[in-house]
Amino acid sequence: MSVSETVDKYATTVNADDRHKAFYGDWENWHQQHLSRLADPWGFLAITGLHWLDEKAQRFAGVPGEWQAINGEVKVTLGAGEAFSWQGEEITGEFSFGELADNTSVYPQYGNTKLEVARRTGRYLLRPRNPDYKTVKHFTGVPAYYPDPAWRVEAQFIAYPQARTVTVGAVVAGLKHVYSAPGDIEFTLHGKTVRLTAFAAGENLQLLFTDETSGHTTSDKQRALTIAPPDAHGRVVLDFNRAINLMCAYTPAATCPLPPPENHIPLAIEAGEKRYS
Repeated sequence: MSVSETVDKYATTVNADDRHKAFYGDWENWHQQHLSRLADPWGFLAITGLHWLDEKAQRFAGVPGEWQAINGEVKVTLGAGEAFSWQGEEITGEFSFGELADNTSVYPQYGNTKLEVARRTGRYLLRPRNPDYKTVKHFTGVPAYYPDPAWRVEAQFIAYPQARTVTVGAVVAGLKHVYSAPGDIEFTLHGKTVRLTAFAAGENLQLLFTDETSGHTTSDKQRALTIAPPDAHGRVVLDFNRAINLMCAYTPAATCPLPPPENHIPLAIEAGEKRYS
């Protein structure tokens, strides 16, 4: 099925202009909500640095104490007059966060700064987040292609007999991300049949992909698309107008995953968010 033949929820509207207005209005509401999440005062744009922890005790600018990862735990030693709050208590002296599960974070508070302590691929990191940091204060939005209903593509979800575990690389050398892949998504676009690996994302599905715009008008690393669950016949709709950048497009302190090699679309997907600078 060609893009122009794609059936979506706007197809029953009699007036084409009204149909496009409704489509654009929905996209605009979605994108503004997305931008609001990006501009969260303590979100990824507020990260002031990425600090990897090891057995050597280290101090970091704007952060109290000496930090280290030792015996599978994150420990901090606070000097005289130094403190932060954690779970409603003031922490002084020596303190351990214990062993964190992989891909989890905790957020002790130091004044106006959240001290994200996280574990990624077995390694611990510290990422302070401050709402006065330049990348969040100067954020004005993300460029995107003008939304077009032609980029809503009907596709087929092809479930595996059982979900597969898929390990992909990361923008940080040496890191890996592990996902559960319940199946593939197949669609035909501009005469080409494309089949991509889909990851589980709660009740939804997620695609991490690159295409022929990657590194030109869009991010060179990847874009992501969230997809509603398939219907009873396995049908899904890919709305490439809602393809977004991952956080590594905005900050070098992100540890974003890379798409699996098979998830390159051999077409220029001129929809969704563009490269951010």
